[in-house]
Amino acid sequence: MDVLINVFVGLHIIGIASLLGGFLTQMKAMGAGTARFTPPMLHGALTMLVTGIALVGLNQAQDHSLNNVKLGIKLAILVVILGLVYVKRDDEKVEKALFGAVGGLTVVNIFVAVLWT
Repeated sequence: MDVLINVFVGLHIIGIASLLGGFLTQMKAMGAGTARFTPPMLHGALTMLVTGIALVGLNQAQDHSLNNVKLGIKLAILVVILGLVYVKRDDEKVEKALFGAVGGLTVVNIFVAVLWT
């Protein structure tokens, strides 16, 4: 079971890398006002959601103690990110503030995961 959990952790990291990488590749375009949400950003957010839910289930199945407040905050942040990216995915360009908010929320989600013990 530990191997399966580690596989899902790896997939979760790949999802966050796709979301953050999609944001970082659009930074220059954001400065020019032409940034847009790319498919890897949407797929990364969806991957994070699915693997995160799987990780919670697998850890609960092994009776590991989970910090439900932390998980709830991470889920809420991810739902906001996913909603913004999904709704604006077909727009030719996204406002700087909205695009920056997605990047900022992604970084906040990473720091919540890493620093909240």
